[in-house]
Amino acid sequence: MDLSPFETDNSVSCRLASQIPDVCKTEDCCLGIDEAGRGPVLGPMVYGICFCPVSKKGDLKNLKVADSKTLTEAEREKLFQNLDEARNYVGWALQILSPNTISTSMLQRTKYNLNALSHDTAIGLVQYALDSGVQLKEVYVDTVGPAEKYEDKLSKLFPGIDVTVRPKADSLFPIVSAASICAKVARDRVVKGWNFAEDLGEVDADYGSGYPNDPKTKAWLLKYLDPVFGYPQFVRFSWSTAQTLMDSKAVTVHWDDDEEDGEKSAQRQKNRSMLSYFGASAGGNDQNPTHQTHRFLTERRLTSLNTL
Repeated sequence: MDLSPFETDNSVSCRLASQIPDVCKTEDCCLGIDEAGRGPVLGPMVYGICFCPVSKKGDLKNLKVADSKTLTEAEREKLFQNLDEARNYVGWALQILSPNTISTSMLQRTKYNLNALSHDTAIGLVQYALDSGVQLKEVYVDTVGPAEKYEDKLSKLFPGIDVTVRPKADSLFPIVSAASICAKVARDRVVKGWNFAEDLGEVDADYGSGYPNDPKTKAWLLKYLDPVFGYPQFVRFSWSTAQTLMDSKAVTVHWDDDEEDGEKSAQRQKNRSMLSYFGASAGGNDQNPTHQTHRFLTERRLTSLNTL
C-alpha cells in the first residue's frame, strides 16, 4: 500500500486503489464498504471498499478475515498481506479523508455533517468501482444512520445492484470485513507516520488512541494547542473536545460586526478589535528585524498593512 500520494499533502483527501483484477471485469462481483477512524479527534477517517467475484466468496472466507476492531494490529497487517497476495481476484480502494477536510466540511456555512460526508464518500467509491469496469451485482455496507433509509438511498442510486445495509456488517459479511481491514491498516499507517507540516520540533507521538475521552489524547491536545493559531492539521478542530479546549485556553478574539462599534466593544471586553491589525503601527513603517512572521501568514502571503 503506497501512501505517498496522501503523505505528499495530508491537508487534503486522497484516493488510493489496487489494480483491478481481470476476473472482476468479467464475472459478477460483490463489494463491501466500511470505514476506520470515525470517532477519533486525531487523524483521518478512511473509507474502504473491497471486491471480488461472487464465485470467490468461499476463498475470501478462507482467508479468515474478520471485523478489524476485534484484531490486533499485527493480525490486521497479516490479513492485509493475505488480501494483497490474493490480488488475482481481490481488489480494494480507499478514500482518506484528512482531518482538515472533515473539519472544514462540518464548519462551513452550509452544514455538511459527518453522516452526509460518509454517505457521499461511500457512494463515490462504489461509482469508482463501476467506472473501473468491476461487474458489481452485490454491495454490502456497514450502516451510517438508519439502515433502511441508507439501503433505499443506495438502491435508487445503483439500480440493478442488490444492496444490503446492516449494523455491524463488518462482523456479518467477509467482504465488509476485508474492507474494514484495508481501511484500518491504512489509517494506522497514516497516523503512525504522520508528517506534521507545522514547525513543532520533535513531536510527542504518545497521543493514546486518538479518541476524545482518552486522557493521553487530551493531554496531547493541551500540549500542542497554539493560543493564536489553534491546532496542527492532525487535529479535527470541529470536534467538541478540541473546541472546548480552544475556548478555555486560546486567545479570545472579538469579531467586528455591523451591530455595534467594534473598537468600543473590544475595549469593553478588554480585548483587541480585529480592525486594530489593519492600522499603522505606532513606530511607523519600520518592521522589527527580530520578529519572525508565523508560517500561517507567510504561506498565505499575508503581510501587515499600514494604509487602507
